[in-house]
This record gives sequence, C-alpha cells and structure tokens, in this order.
Amino acid sequence: MAMDVCGLLLDEAPDAFVVQSPDGIVLHWSRSAESIFGYPADEVVGRDLLDLMVPADRAEEECGLRRDALESGFAAIESLRRCKDGSLVFVAISAKAVRDGQGRPQYLIVCMLDVTQLKVMRDAKLVDARYSKLLESMPDGIVLVNASGRIVFANSQAEAMFGYEDGHLRGLPVDMLLPERLRGGHVAHRSAYFGQLRTRAMGMGLELYGLRQDGSEFPVEIGLSPLETGEGTLVTSAIRDITERKRIERALHEKNVELAKANAAKDRFLASMSHELRTPLNAIIGFTGTLLMKLPGPLNEVQEKQLRRVQSSGQHLLELINDLLDIAKIEAGKIQLVIEPVDCRAVIEDVAATLRPAAEGKGLGLAIEVVDDELRLSTDRRAFSQILINLVQNAIKFTERGSVTIRLARRAEGELALVEVSVRDTGTGISGEDLQRLFAPFARITPRSGKFAEGTGLGLHLSQKLAGEMGGRITVASAPGVGSTFALVLPEG
Repeated sequence: MAMDVCGLLLDEAPDAFVVQSPDGIVLHWSRSAESIFGYPADEVVGRDLLDLMVPADRAEEECGLRRDALESGFAAIESLRRCKDGSLVFVAISAKAVRDGQGRPQYLIVCMLDVTQLKVMRDAKLVDARYSKLLESMPDGIVLVNASGRIVFANSQAEAMFGYEDGHLRGLPVDMLLPERLRGGHVAHRSAYFGQLRTRAMGMGLELYGLRQDGSEFPVEIGLSPLETGEGTLVTSAIRDITERKRIERALHEKNVELAKANAAKDRFLASMSHELRTPLNAIIGFTGTLLMKLPGPLNEVQEKQLRRVQSSGQHLLELINDLLDIAKIEAGKIQLVIEPVDCRAVIEDVAATLRPAAEGKGLGLAIEVVDDELRLSTDRRAFSQILINLVQNAIKFTERGSVTIRLARRAEGELALVEVSVRDTGTGISGEDLQRLFAPFARITPRSGKFAEGTGLGLHLSQKLAGEMGGRITVASAPGVGSTFALVLPEG
C-alpha cells in the first residue's frame, strides 16, 4: 500500500518527478513530466536526460547538479530544458539522493518545477525598470525575448503592429507572432541564435512575415541584438512593417516589366526595319546625286543649292537611322561581331585618309603617332573603324584651330595587356557638367559659341556600346580651353 501511495504521489503531483540511477539513467518518468516536456515515458525511461533534453550549453550544469546531489545528498538549480517540440522552458530543479542500507547512492529523485512564467515576470520587471522609456521612444516595434522564447517586453509600436492590447504580448511565445508555416524553423533558428549571440542588422536578404492577432500576415524586417542583464541574456528584436515598401516595390517591378517589354518591342521593331528604312533614303540620296551630277540635264543655281540641301539632310537622316539601328541591335542582343586579326595601323591610316579632307578644310592638321608599329588585334574590324571614325569626326568638329592627333600604343593595367587608340585635339574642351552626360543617347555638348554643332548625339553613346561588346571601353580626359583626349581601350589578343 505504501508503494502505491508513493507511485501515486510521483505521478499525480503537479511538478515533474523523475527517478534516476546514480549514473543518470531514467527509471521513472511521471505523468506531470510527460505533460510539461511532451515526452511520453516510453521515450525517456532507460535514457540519460543529457542526451534527450539538456541543451548543450547546460550540460556541465546538469553534471554538477548530479555530482553535488550524490556527494551532499541534495542540490538545486534553475536552468533551461528542451521539450519534445524543440521549445525551451525554465525549470527549478531539485535533486535528492536515496541511499541503501550501506549508505551507497541508490537513486536520484529529481523534481522539476516549470518557472517559465515566473522567469518572464522577473525579466519583465527588470526591463521595465531600466529600459522601458528608451524602448518606447523607438520608431520601430521592439520585442524582448528571453532564452525560453517568451516575450518579456513589447513596446506600444509592436503591440499596435501585431494588433494586441496593452500588455497582452507579455509571456506569449514569440513564435505566436509568426505564421504557423514558419514556426518550426524559427524554433531552431532561435536556439541557434542564443547559442551564438551576435548583432544581425535589419534586412539581411531574408523574406520574413509577421502574424497579427486577427490572423492576417504582413511583411517585416527584423534586426536582432543581444542585451545582457543581471538575470541573463535577452534578445532584442527591432521589427519594421514593410507592407507599404513592398507595395511600392511591386508597383515599380510591374512598371519595369512593362517598360522592358516596350523597350524590347521597340528594339525588335528597329532591328527588323533596317531594310525598310534605309532603302527609300538611299534612293533619295542616290537620285539627288544623279541630279547634282547634271546627268538628266543642267541645273540653275537655286536648283543646285536646294538639291544639295536635300542631299545633306538625307545623309544626316541616314546617319541617324544607322546609329539608331546599331544601338537597337546591341540592346536586342542581335549585334554580331566578326572576330578576325586586325592591323591597327592600317585601320588608323584608312580613317585618317577618309577624314583628312574635312580636317584640312578647317585648316587643321591630322597626324598619326604609332608607338608600336606591328600591333594586331583579334576584334571586329568594322566596329573598330566605326568607333575611330566617330572619335576623329568629333575632334575635327569641335576644333577650330590647331590639330588632331591619332596615337596607337600598348599599355598595361596590372597584369592585363591593353591596346589604346587615342584621339587628341586642341579644341574648346568639355566642361565638367557636359562630361557627366557625354555618353548618354542624344547628348549634345554646348560649345563656347553657344550653338550646337551638327550631329545625331548618338555617336559617343553608340561607340561606348560597341566598345563594351568588344570587351573594351572609351575613356575621356578634357577641360575647357585645353582640348580633349578620347581613347578606345581594348584587351590585346
């Protein structure tokens, strides 16, 4: 009868009672222990609690409790224990040794009282006394959590954000603020965070959501930082509702998608209209040239002047269309480079021969400086020539007196071997403001005369695009009154 009463007391007492062997193996696991920790008796009996429910950082503490109880007969501590679902609870643990007739330890009777809520109240009292005014002044929602995952403090911003009345968050598991689908993973993350405390800034590329009391979800950013107190370490969570930001981001994304589709459609249209746009213009320019050659018959002075204006306008329009089509092809990914060995000096001499009459017509010198004579590149000859023509034409256009010099040389950046073709002029130079937008499409710099020079405003933009397709870039150095130097820089090889 006495044994039945003892068993009844062990099983029906509100506290968890455990009977262990001196080496820590569980011999009896009460029903209250099952209720508190979630483990049925058949999963615990015959095992050591060190392996089952003692957090790794509390293992030495558990061993010390057993040792002290076996040596002195009784020991007590307050510690954390892990439940079957991974959650942690604070327990007040007392252990008493039972000895046999010879005084040898026969059993350890361990009583564990769940003091999680009591610990919450102690922590909350400490936080209220020291930090509440500071935390209430924060613009973000602030939630403080102890090692068991229970909320010990939430400022009014956090309560309003999650839809709770004043003080109703205190004592709740912090996992209640997460959608159910995220709670299992959060328990593991929280345990890992307490095991390696560090500050984690807001954002961090995580997709996080909060759960209001009414069951609605909303996107959040959370920053974490540890807070040391006399009662242990708390984790401070700064929570920001980013619903409005997400709405704006979605709207911007949708607009960007629409713009990308429209831009792609434009590029496809332009890239496919090459023949249709060029053919009539070539006919206009060709027949104008025939008339100017007076093959059909003589022209009077007014007719010739007007035809030359038609011819000039047609050539200008064709240049604009060609540049637009080339840019559209690049943007649409339809530009096709033909990589072949290119004699750099030969290309430079061809460009100089083509543009020398324009330079001499303005009284300018056009010189070539070749530092490395036998310099060949594996690149696209047409693109290389087109970029160089654009750079030299611009130099001539914006130089009123002096000269334009084309220079070919090797250079190095670290271990990277490069080829540089530079075009230096003695023109008006470019202001800092104009330099900022020089390579933008349709950009036109303002000469000192205040009049824009003729041109499409696409030459440098196209040249930079082509240079990028060739694996290089275009650089510029200039200042008002001292001329400009543009350089095409390509990898050698």
